[in-house]
Amino acid sequence: MLQWVSRNQLADLTPYIQKGIIDLSKINDSFLSGGRVGGKLYGISLGTNAVCLTYDPAVLAKAGIAEPDSATWTWEDFERIALEVYRKTGVQTIPFFTTDPKVGFDNMIRQSGAATYGKTGLGFTDPAALREFYAIQLRLLDAGALIRPEVAFVTVTPEEGEFAKGRSWVEFIWSNQFVSTQAAAKRPLKLALLPNIKNAKAKGTFLKPSMFFSIPASAENPEAAAKFLNYFLNDIAVNDMLMGERGVPIPDDVRDHMSTRVDAINKQIFDYISLASKNAGPIDPPDPAGSGEFLKMVRDVTQEILYKRISLDAGVSKIMTQGNQILK
Repeated sequence: MLQWVSRNQLADLTPYIQKGIIDLSKINDSFLSGGRVGGKLYGISLGTNAVCLTYDPAVLAKAGIAEPDSATWTWEDFERIALEVYRKTGVQTIPFFTTDPKVGFDNMIRQSGAATYGKTGLGFTDPAALREFYAIQLRLLDAGALIRPEVAFVTVTPEEGEFAKGRSWVEFIWSNQFVSTQAAAKRPLKLALLPNIKNAKAKGTFLKPSMFFSIPASAENPEAAAKFLNYFLNDIAVNDMLMGERGVPIPDDVRDHMSTRVDAINKQIFDYISLASKNAGPIDPPDPAGSGEFLKMVRDVTQEILYKRISLDAGVSKIMTQGNQILK
């Protein structure tokens, strides 16, 4: 979106909201942050997605552990649960976000009040959150409770993964992956927010738009376009036809209505997005140039740390140094 706004190709939607043509009264502001640039609203999300974890409640029940309060639990709670699950059931914990570890420590860094990316280089100088991201996993690994990295980092189908096989009590996913994760596991699963860091200053979760509705700056009849946008966004009958195919709807009343229409698995996603909307902060700016190279570097160093080819401190220092070099 940023590139279109910078070229003056999109219209600011604020005047149509002020006139009541576009009704945002039933939309939590956390759903709208992704469409804002420079304080103006240029796009409204048609559907949304959020990072989460999915867990096996039967494993927790077998271990005699109460299911977590998703909005309030901490990484200390998570680590305690993971160790207790392993001691009582032998079921381990999968390393965090093996496909893209940046997603996991992104959440922690956001909670610290910073961001992974800055205008030039990394958006944080204190490596504490990054260090803890790996320290938790190393402590679990040393206790025998973490699935070994040589197994966890092998790319396989969801059906072939350790979580689907029941060898991990938890998996780290985006909410739109829950349907396929549930199908692969072939057992009832639940969704939860990622845990909180100690003394969190901000929300780590954010709502990621699936696609935007915008109005071209060159539109011949922008008011008619705004009316259509509002119709598509808020009309119940339209959403009955879509059935969430473009993502979870963002108006509260539409989402509540649709949650009664979809199947039980998709209802869990709808309910999770409602929970996430109340526990989310603004989305970060678009990824900068060099982000692809940065993500690959982080995944490589993550494996070096968990394989214990380098120390925790050396690995964190490597990410900080190389990250600033890549993103400068």
